[in-house]
Amino acid sequence: MIVSTNQPYFAPYPGFFLKAELSDYFVILDEVQFPRRTTWISRNRFKNDQGTLWMTLPVHKKGLGLQKISDVRICHAGNWKQKHLRSFRSAYAHAPYLDEHIGAVERVLSAQFDRLLEVNLAIIDYVLGCLRIDTPLVRMSELGVTGKGTPLIIDICKALGASQFMVQSSAVAYYDPAAFESEGIELIPFKKPDWVYPQMWGDFIANLSVLDLMFTCGPKAREIILASA
Repeated sequence: MIVSTNQPYFAPYPGFFLKAELSDYFVILDEVQFPRRTTWISRNRFKNDQGTLWMTLPVHKKGLGLQKISDVRICHAGNWKQKHLRSFRSAYAHAPYLDEHIGAVERVLSAQFDRLLEVNLAIIDYVLGCLRIDTPLVRMSELGVTGKGTPLIIDICKALGASQFMVQSSAVAYYDPAAFESEGIELIPFKKPDWVYPQMWGDFIANLSVLDLMFTCGPKAREIILASA
């Protein structure tokens, strides 16, 4: 049985969903520390006529110290939701499948979710459904495990009865192979493919949010993501 993990990114890139498809269980690390630095958990890249279009979900951080991802709250002040939706509609006005998906994006961004995690999981669940990926999503908080690094991942694998853990190739060095081996768990490297697909606005930009792929390629998104699996 293969388990993989990921932090709950905002509108993740296609590799997030390929990793889910290749796993028997996909664990969302909702109880690890929310990074102080810039993070994919609260922002991602899209594309417009100027090139890369960044969108950020504002969150409450000041005076709160270290927070778990599950505790991070959305800041509803200002009109950032309307700005984001206008940016989507402007950047992807001529995308063939914008109308098919923009309603779901509007519903999520317009909802009064209190937690960042809720926003991100709503988008992730929507995309999983569109891509027909039925791998069970399990929250770390549901497993009763704590810690970080190798011990945390081993405890997650043991809680789910996993014999293999799939880890990003670039992150293999951060884990202790001997510790996994002693528990009878095999480390499997995951290397994302270099996808190329039709995009709006000129030269291709890699690793944008999966929404860019869905807006432009619609039902072919699954085929494109799994082509190199």
